[in-house]
Amino acid sequence: MRRIRLVVRGIVQGVGFRYAMHHIARTVGATGWVRNLSDGTVEAEVQGDAGAVEAVLDWAAKGPRGGVVDDVAMTEVSTVEGDAGFEIRRDA
Repeated sequence: MRRIRLVVRGIVQGVGFRYAMHHIARTVGATGWVRNLSDGTVEAEVQGDAGAVEAVLDWAAKGPRGGVVDDVAMTEVSTVEGDAGFEIRRDA
């Protein structure tokens, strides 16, 4: 089990990035959250088995159609006990 924090830069707001990530994460069985930040980036934390986390990370590097990902900064963070589901959070 691992958990990563992502900050995605590029044209990633207003293109359905959060909703697409939500769908991908749920499809592969990952938990966590995603939200827009005020600087135009998207932040997310993704938790799951190695395969699920890598699947979301691979998708995030490309993003949805209509988006342009310039950079994905990734940090390993501590897992969250009892984390369930994947949510779209309010903008920060």
